[in-house]
Amino acid sequence: MIQPKPVSFVAPVVGAAGAFAGLLVGTAQGVPLLGVVAGAALTAALAFLWLEVFRKERIARWITFLGFGVAGFAIGGLMGGVIGLAFGWLFGWFIFWLGEGRYRAKLPPYTTPLQVFYHFLFRVICGLIFFFLITPIVVVMPLSFNAEDFFTFTPEMLRLDPAGYSLKHYRDFFTNDDWQQAMWNSISIAPVATLLSVSFGTLAAIGLSSEHVPFRRPIMAILISPMIVPLIISAAGMYFFYSRLGLQGTYWGVVLAHAALGIPFVIITVTATLVGFDRSLTRAAANMGANPVTTFFRVQMPLILPGVISGGLFAFITSFDEVVVVLFVGSAGQKTLPWQMFTGLREQISPTILAVATILVTISILLLTTVELLRRRSERLRGMSPG
Repeated sequence: MIQPKPVSFVAPVVGAAGAFAGLLVGTAQGVPLLGVVAGAALTAALAFLWLEVFRKERIARWITFLGFGVAGFAIGGLMGGVIGLAFGWLFGWFIFWLGEGRYRAKLPPYTTPLQVFYHFLFRVICGLIFFFLITPIVVVMPLSFNAEDFFTFTPEMLRLDPAGYSLKHYRDFFTNDDWQQAMWNSISIAPVATLLSVSFGTLAAIGLSSEHVPFRRPIMAILISPMIVPLIISAAGMYFFYSRLGLQGTYWGVVLAHAALGIPFVIITVTATLVGFDRSLTRAAANMGANPVTTFFRVQMPLILPGVISGGLFAFITSFDEVVVVLFVGSAGQKTLPWQMFTGLREQISPTILAVATILVTISILLLTTVELLRRRSERLRGMSPG
């Protein structure tokens, strides 16, 4: 049976969470230290008030929700009110989640307090890392709708005034010849490079998965070296190598360079898929008279297809987002989208970059979602997770 926790335990924990929230709000207002102190004191006082004096959870959560919203509106206008409502909902739930001991509901009853602490500390650390990684990306998205040619939030945007938002940067991307040429260059290069990466990477992974191949580990290390070696070194080496072959500054030079960068991703994902592959199936197909090509396409390929597609998606993202190698190997005729973005940052500081960045982030999210779905399908096929 879950037992309520004493306020002497709940108040410091809630206060620590409030200090972090106060740090964010205080930093935005230019007074981070005051934000930490005020956030810790306010949330700890609320925990004491709701758990010791006023125990009606439903009403207390509504008061917290609306109170934080009003305070946020007073400090930062409409946007501040929205953020305040979010914090109010969070802390109204968090106080009673801790105070009523609900955090132990899904944990084994024999779990010690120290184990509970480590359990949630791990999740808090993961959440902070995720917050640290995702915040710069999230900030770019609303900025891409800025009605002004600025890289900062205008007062109109902070007030959620419709006049502060516009699609003009997206219109510039879809109507500007330079951006469109760069986009079509990326679209023409990335799929071909992906096809080559998938073809060579899959064959290499299947070959290296065989126990009879000599020097498997050194060969694997060489094949995945483009993923490990600093990109500037790979780009310089490709420049000197392709210039001797007459491929520097050509379409196929860029395609082959991007294919070399994508092959390691295909090898790794396909090799991971082959770990659970039952090789007795290929021997059974051979006993039934199937030749190696038929065995590959009819038996082996359907089972490792999720890994092949996952590797292909990673190779596509690598080619579509790559800028260093194409600066060395390509020419003005092969200026890709990342190259155009780099030029825009260096020469003209065009806010259209924000719109392009948002589009690329959206594409990456869709591709990574596809990778995750394929990973789960692969686990189901190999019997590693329930169907």
